[in-house]
Amino acid sequence: MKKITTALSALTLAFSVSTAFASECDPGEVVAKLSHVTGGTTHPKVVAANSLAERVNKEMNGKMCIEVFPSSTLFGDSKELEALLLGDVQILAPSLSKFGSYTRQFGVFDLPFIFKDMDAAIRFTNTDSGKELLNAMNNVGFVGLGYWMSGMKYFSANKALKLPTDAEGLKFRVQSSDVAKAMIAAMGGSPQPMAFKEVYGALQTGVVDGQENTWSNIYTKKFFEVQDSVTETSHQLLAYLFMTSSEFLDGLEPDVREQFLKISNEVTQAANENVKAKEQANRANILKAGGKINELTSEQRAAWVESMKPVWKKFESDIGADLIKSAAEA
Repeated sequence: MKKITTALSALTLAFSVSTAFASECDPGEVVAKLSHVTGGTTHPKVVAANSLAERVNKEMNGKMCIEVFPSSTLFGDSKELEALLLGDVQILAPSLSKFGSYTRQFGVFDLPFIFKDMDAAIRFTNTDSGKELLNAMNNVGFVGLGYWMSGMKYFSANKALKLPTDAEGLKFRVQSSDVAKAMIAAMGGSPQPMAFKEVYGALQTGVVDGQENTWSNIYTKKFFEVQDSVTETSHQLLAYLFMTSSEFLDGLEPDVREQFLKISNEVTQAANENVKAKEQANRANILKAGGKINELTSEQRAAWVESMKPVWKKFESDIGADLIKSAAEA
């Protein structure tokens, strides 16, 4: 029986990662390359991707095979969406913040403090509005298969951040999201869009002063090692759009497509159920490794929430007032 195929590092291979694992899939099978930018073994995206490959390769043996390429070994942040449209990769799980040039609607997930916690975010994705968003880029050729949760985000910096004013004058790495940029600006900081793989080095060398991420990303990428502390703001959700292309999905035989979609949905639900426990475990891991976490008082948190209200208003017309209302009410 075939194994999950994972490209660990292009530098450790004696030949190209694009052909290194071709022998793992049987002749005649539909081969789907799943590319993502995350490393390690415990990150929620890694677990979900490997679980999908394991189930497809076992249950659809002879019909479909998934090869997993983590840690940007196949395509990085800036190239993966283009690669999907070109057919060079078939499955992705980019952050929801990556789609601003295709649709503004996913910006609802970036709005600071719109979700109280991850349970609220999951409830929203199960509403009609959340499900409709999966089809927001059908005209481009992208098909959303589901949302892979990663956790709430927290700020870290080279100084303790207790209030948003503590961030004044600091440079923060953000994803290529206009909402994220506006959020940093509302704190008096300077947003610096940057690829995920470059963040640790940028923090270490002082190119940026801080960043925002989940416990799992902060721990697995060791960001806490090069920061003064992490502040438990829970200000945003980090989630990924588990996606494929309409060309790939429409090209599957009906029975293959139906089984693939069924497995995809089951993997998504199982992965999201396990995220909360994994996040808390990695929070504890940061503390065990010597990292420092700042907990906010109710008054301090209220100051953060108040400072972000203008961001909601700024993007209301782009995202849609009804969509924002639906998310907030979840």
